[in-house]
Amino acid sequence: MNKTLSAKASIQIQKPIEQVFDAIISPEKMNHYFIEHGTGQLETGKTVQWKFPEFEDKFPVTGQQINQNEYISFDWSGGAEGMLVEIFLESQADGSTVVRIKESQMTADESGIQQAIGQTEGWANFLACLKAYLEYGINLRTGAFDFMKNIK
Repeated sequence: MNKTLSAKASIQIQKPIEQVFDAIISPEKMNHYFIEHGTGQLETGKTVQWKFPEFEDKFPVTGQQINQNEYISFDWSGGAEGMLVEIFLESQADGSTVVRIKESQMTADESGIQQAIGQTEGWANFLACLKAYLEYGINLRTGAFDFMKNIK
């Protein structure tokens, strides 16, 4: 029996794999669709801080394995055991890129189920925002989560 759950999401982006990869590891690009600010580029073994516009806190993110234009993994559990995010990039014949995300290690109980659902929603939103930014130059997050600033 599987004792952990995973969140998964995927999308096809009409941009070359190099552009998609760069937009995911670069805080200067990520702040156009995902974070407000990052302290550095995602790299293997390096911890950076991500600041989201709807939260006061900064979140530590540690690069686990970064393979140029094909794979990105990071831990953002803040020292707790195992919130591993894996991003798989697949170049397509038409020059587009399929992005698949898997976040693992949620417990197989009611709390873990709710977390897996929430993380799946979050990664689907991330991918939609990434696509809108890369294909159309639009930041879908602008104002989208202002309602969360008042949630304690």
